[in-house]
Amino acid sequence: MKLLFDLFPVILFFIAYKAVDVYAATWVAIAATIGQIVWLKVRGQRVESMQWVSLVLITLFGGMTLFFQDETFIKVKPTVLYVLFAVILLATERVTGRNPLRAMMGSQLDVSDEIWPRLTLLWAGFFLAMAALNSYVANNYPLDIWVDFKLFGTLGLTFIFVIAQGFWLSRHIKAPE
Repeated sequence: MKLLFDLFPVILFFIAYKAVDVYAATWVAIAATIGQIVWLKVRGQRVESMQWVSLVLITLFGGMTLFFQDETFIKVKPTVLYVLFAVILLATERVTGRNPLRAMMGSQLDVSDEIWPRLTLLWAGFFLAMAALNSYVANNYPLDIWVDFKLFGTLGLTFIFVIAQGFWLSRHIKAPE
């Protein structure tokens, strides 16, 4: 459910793009992201840092797309988001002394101390690869292809990465005592 909730703006962007155009889709994505934050706040749930970052970026890049009537800005937004995620992952431990993935997932995943930095590097590398891939598709293919890639390509690649990571992690999970 969390994955669907996180994908909600992307799915609505895709539908609005196919039904109308990129500008209507951009409005929808901005509204859906704001709606997510409001929904969480009304229900008394915590809004994660990454959701705030995503809100700022969709508002900023979506706003520029609408103001300048230029699809380039909305196509750049995922690249910027992925790079920011990677930088946050890599910088947090150096700045705070705490591993960000361990802070988020430590209660759900029992692995040894040396696995957390590796896992963080894997995720940072994945985000950097996704940034490069989004940039490549956005700059070398028509908007229709990029929109399809934005939903299906990124979702598929993320799913494959998570499954591969699960196999890797399964060798490192501590057995219950």
